[in-house]
Amino acid sequence: MMTLFEREQQACKIIDSMRQELIGIAKYLHENPELGQEEYKAVAKINEFFESKQFQTEIGLTDCPELKTAMRADAVGIHLVKDDTALADTAGAQSEVSTAEGITVTDVADITATGTVDGQMDDASEIYKMAFLGEYDALPGLGHGCGHNLIALMSMGAAVAFACVAGSNWQTTFFGCPAEETIGGKVYMAEEGLFKGYEAALIIHPGGDNEIGGTSLATHPLEVTYHGRSAHIASLTDSGINALDCAVDLYQAVKELKKTFPPHAIVGTIFTKAGEAPNVVPDTATLRMTVRGGTVEDLENIILPAIKKEAQRIADEYEATVDMHHYEPLFKDMRQDPRLLQIFGQTMMEFGKRPRVLPDDEADGSTDVGNVSYEIPTAQPTLSIGSGLEAHTPEFACAAGSDFGFEQAIKGAKIMAITALRFAHYCVNTNTK
Repeated sequence: MMTLFEREQQACKIIDSMRQELIGIAKYLHENPELGQEEYKAVAKINEFFESKQFQTEIGLTDCPELKTAMRADAVGIHLVKDDTALADTAGAQSEVSTAEGITVTDVADITATGTVDGQMDDASEIYKMAFLGEYDALPGLGHGCGHNLIALMSMGAAVAFACVAGSNWQTTFFGCPAEETIGGKVYMAEEGLFKGYEAALIIHPGGDNEIGGTSLATHPLEVTYHGRSAHIASLTDSGINALDCAVDLYQAVKELKKTFPPHAIVGTIFTKAGEAPNVVPDTATLRMTVRGGTVEDLENIILPAIKKEAQRIADEYEATVDMHHYEPLFKDMRQDPRLLQIFGQTMMEFGKRPRVLPDDEADGSTDVGNVSYEIPTAQPTLSIGSGLEAHTPEFACAAGSDFGFEQAIKGAKIMAITALRFAHYCVNTNTK
């Protein structure tokens, strides 16, 4: 029986054997950026890769129109590597494998980095499933300014490596998740139940520092449209009902309301419709708000109800009408699994990527990965592709297409594969199902 450490070594060799192929795909995505729900080239390229690795693939998941560019690749019942000799074609690869001594995960099945742990990961009485989350949508005007091409690389490499060495009782799925930057494909994937039954979901995000922990903000963008009555601005008989006045009053009221909201609440507002001519009383005015809270509970039970109540009060005051709807779905806050974070943190250190540990409530953005974390154990650490870089900038887009960025992503694939193997070992040996 292979030890856990031997499985980890083999996983790294497999990723090294795919290095040029994986980097080639990441470069292709970077050179061919596609916006959310338009990622046809990316999906075709990734699908081709997994078909060549004997995975069963599917493009366009469920009948949900938002998932037309979602995909999955499953290594169901395929144990691609039977023993050490099956890796003869990669034995010469120069693999970077975790070799740190004396670092232990004290709370997770005593998984160590020394290779002395029994490699038992097969349990004939159970079937286990591991999910690797890939992204591939780009940003308008910036291309891959959030590095989703590297997220795809890392999760693709980790999925294949894990499937090769985890054992026949482990089913492996790569989920291609579209439109993270807009509608949030994972929101709909979670609603459709695609993640149910998996032991964990893993993803690594590129960034400007090595980090684990923290959370993300829950967000549920809101559009408010006031309907008044048009009139000439100088009419002596009809002053109309000024919809823009309603919108401006709501804008000012929300600034005051924010002082009463729970910590971490954020509201950003723009006017998208404010009248057509200055000598005509606007009969329609629209605001769009990104409304965020530290938790779904704060957002849905406190922040949004207060804004909607104030919007209606203002409409009543002016004798106008108001329509309100959410123009993007609810992104839930991230609930990072502490066991996965512990293993991720140790593994990153073994690769020389000592992470900064974020406080549990620290968040600087929102992600649809949060919705996955409400379904199954999930973790999303950050791996640096350039010190101090900020996502959604031209500099970040450049780093996501650089040789250094690609090499970091190869390391990220190894870190993810090893983390998955150690968590799998933990699941089997603690009967966690």
